[in-house]
Amino acid sequence: MNSSEQQYDLITMGRSSIDLYANEVGAPFVDIKSFAAYVGGSPTNIAVGARRLGLRSAVLTGVGEDPVGDFIVNFLKVEGVDTKFVLRKPGTRTSAVVLGIEPPDKFPLVYYRDNCADNQLSIDDVLATPLQQCRVFEFSGTGLSKEPSRSATIFAAEQARAAGATVVLDLDFRPNQWHDARSFGVTVRSALPAVDIVLGTEDECKAVTLADPSQVSVEHSQISGARVAGDVNAAVAAMQRRGPKVVVVKRGDKGATVFEEGRAPADVPGFPVEIYNVLGAGDAFAAGFIYGLVKGWDYFKAARMGNAGGAIVVTRHGCANFMAYEEEAFKFIAGHGGF
Repeated sequence: MNSSEQQYDLITMGRSSIDLYANEVGAPFVDIKSFAAYVGGSPTNIAVGARRLGLRSAVLTGVGEDPVGDFIVNFLKVEGVDTKFVLRKPGTRTSAVVLGIEPPDKFPLVYYRDNCADNQLSIDDVLATPLQQCRVFEFSGTGLSKEPSRSATIFAAEQARAAGATVVLDLDFRPNQWHDARSFGVTVRSALPAVDIVLGTEDECKAVTLADPSQVSVEHSQISGARVAGDVNAAVAAMQRRGPKVVVVKRGDKGATVFEEGRAPADVPGFPVEIYNVLGAGDAFAAGFIYGLVKGWDYFKAARMGNAGGAIVVTRHGCANFMAYEEEAFKFIAGHGGF
């Protein structure tokens, strides 16, 4: 579909939050003295990242009738992300996340999502959102963790796909947001028929086919929140049998691997940088990858753009507030061997 016919290049759906990042980089969590306040939540980060790359983006999310909600809405307006679908949910609170930074491999994080607003997104909210006017619709796995957002999110994916949008699922597996780690896989598998492209780490992909909860080793020092035993190739194949023709496995500093149905897996090299903070890298990848989709690039080039976004953000303090701009990303790629 021609982009000029669409109001939005991208609509994302799911969680939003205030993220409090430790200012004392390298300090154990118990020794943190102060925090910097940023905006976070995977779909919200992706909407901001895409907007900074020049795409017309909006986010469908929920915030409370509280100053934290004001903080998020104000930031998104300044960034140019459409906030028409950032909905106030009475009786709820805006989500929060507290994060420590202990490079190179410890990034402890604590979620505050009891009674959080974005879990209250409803089918009526979806019907009031012009999904027929977007080129790409993206949602995250965490949005499937509780009702009513679970049904609303799957419904949104179905509606967007029926209208001709490309539907992208970022698996976003957070074990502590599910009453049973296996329920993540059960729920994601039910959503896959409405999905065109899946993005996830190796552990997230393996979690989609998880049957034995003892295979999950929770590691609070890691961004994924878990280590999952199993074969990632088998997990990818299982997902593709249910609908998505493309699965992109994010491999951190090693880049990404694109699994396209009917083709051999394609390894897409990453960019070597010194890691400051890995939190937000996956969302920056998604923003860059979706940019490539909207521009009509092949999956290899789109993933290379995603890798660049991730490499840039891991050298910085936070997520949404530090996403790369379009010119910046192209300069970075040109300085590191090109596409």
